[in-house]
Amino acid sequence: MSLTVGIDTRAAAEVPAGRGRYVRELLTALEQLEEARDVRFVLYARESWGALDPARFAWRTIGLPDPLWHVAAAARASRATDVLLSTNSYLTAWFALVPTAVVVYDLVPFVSRDTARSSSARIERATIRPALRRAAALPCISQATRKDLARLFPGAAAKASAIPLAADARFAAAPTLAPGHPSLDRPYVLAVGTLEPRKNLERLIAAWAALPAAARGDHVLALVGPRGWDDAPILAAARETGVRLLGHVSDEELHALYAGCACFAYPSLYEGFGLPVLEAMASGAPVVTSSVSSLPEVAGDAALLVDPTDADAIGAALTRVLTEPGLAEDLRARGRVRAAQFSWERTARETLTLLRGIAAC
Repeated sequence: MSLTVGIDTRAAAEVPAGRGRYVRELLTALEQLEEARDVRFVLYARESWGALDPARFAWRTIGLPDPLWHVAAAARASRATDVLLSTNSYLTAWFALVPTAVVVYDLVPFVSRDTARSSSARIERATIRPALRRAAALPCISQATRKDLARLFPGAAAKASAIPLAADARFAAAPTLAPGHPSLDRPYVLAVGTLEPRKNLERLIAAWAALPAAARGDHVLALVGPRGWDDAPILAAARETGVRLLGHVSDEELHALYAGCACFAYPSLYEGFGLPVLEAMASGAPVVTSSVSSLPEVAGDAALLVDPTDADAIGAALTRVLTEPGLAEDLRARGRVRAAQFSWERTARETLTLLRGIAAC
């Protein structure tokens, strides 16, 4: 069956991580997917991204502000496509007249309100219910997100499914740069994420500062990620304890940092998926992460899982990785095996199957 799929791809060019990474990886995998050879993709964005096959991927740029952009994208997709994948906002589905799949990343504004950015949370809370009613399918990026959605909005449960993400295959290869980072002249423990409350970095820093000197040795704690919201306490704690703030880094630098770290710490309070955990595992880093939300589902038995609200538990896990070489090597090996169980090819295939299904209804 010949199929024309519309995709909201705004985030590919506009968002460095998170949804932007999801869209970029999905587009790349769809281009390579054998089952998609007979599919035409119409990509709606403010600016195009990448060098996709122009015979199969057509960019349609719309230079409008929100919320008009969503109205225009939905109207154009309704005229030109058989089915729409909405990846950036619940609002687009309000106006679409073709079957629409709305990607659900997380339910932070409903599950972890205290850690949500207030402006974004207000928009999501105001737009989600009509989108859930109008959507033909609700692909969630983890089983944890699917369960949260079904619990909070029982009427949406029948439409919800889980299609997991994956680490880019490049993380499983040798890094193109030397492991580490030019600004780090000592061994280091690595944390990655936007500097904001949900990432639990204040508690990680407190756990690090409380480590026994024999465990910490000459290691430093390095934080990678852009500044976010309510980040003043994180920055203050980092300055007081000598934590290295590296800011945003390129994918190549991130790969080198994963490959060179003594431990990767990701004690987030809530995640829709937790992609950095898989990226670190694929790169060979021993991982300490949280025992809540999607993170046990992603990490499996290949990481040390801790209560993210317990700084002592975080510190104890870090101590074990830093002082037990056998454990660290076991986690490195288990992590590589675990990360290889996820692939963007699978994500693309399952997404396309879902879209074919709702287009045929």
